[in-house]
Amino acid sequence: MDIIDTLDNYINFQQPTLYYAMANIMFNPIFWNVAARVEYRSHALTKLAGNNALRACAAFAATIFSLGILRDYLYVQAIELQPILPLLESNVFKAIAIVLFLSGNVLVLSSMWALGVTGTYLGDYFGILKDSRVTGFPFNICENPMYTGCTFSFLGTALWYASPSGLLLTLVVHVVYRVALRFEGPFTAMIYATKDE
Repeated sequence: MDIIDTLDNYINFQQPTLYYAMANIMFNPIFWNVAARVEYRSHALTKLAGNNALRACAAFAATIFSLGILRDYLYVQAIELQPILPLLESNVFKAIAIVLFLSGNVLVLSSMWALGVTGTYLGDYFGILKDSRVTGFPFNICENPMYTGCTFSFLGTALWYASPSGLLLTLVVHVVYRVALRFEGPFTAMIYATKDE
C-alpha cells in the first residue's frame, strides 16, 4: 500500500467541500492584500466611501470579517463530510484541541483589542496610522498573534473532529499566512517608514 492509497483512506479527495474550503482559505489573504494595496496606491475604496478613510476601512473590515465567517463555515462543512482518524478520538487529543482552540482565540481576540478595528483590518493602508508599534500582550509573546492564533484554532478544530482533512487544511492555512506575511510585513514597514520622513 503506497502513501496515496493510505491518504485516500483518511482524506476523501473526491469531496468538493474540501476544495471549497481550500479555495476560500487561499482567497482571503490574497483578496485583502491586493485590495489594501490598491487602496494604498489609489485610495479607490476611500473615494467610493465619499473620501472618508475611516468609513472605507470599516466597510473593508466588515468584508474581511464576513469572508472569515464564510471560511470558517466552509472549513467545518468540509471536515464534517470527511473520514476520521480513530487515533485522534482519544481524550488526550480532545484536551489538546480545547487548549489550542482557546489559546488561539485568546491570541486573535486580544490582538484585535490591542490593535482596534483599524489596526486589525489594515487601516494603515488607508492612511490611518498608529502613533507607535503595538508591543503589549499578545504581541510580546509572539510576533503575529492573529495569524498564529487563527492557525491554532484551525488545528484545534481539526483535532476535535479527529479529521486528517482538517489537519491538511490547517497546513494550508499556515502556509498561506506565512506567504501573506512575506508581503504584508515589508509593505507595512514601508508605510510607517515613509510616515516618519
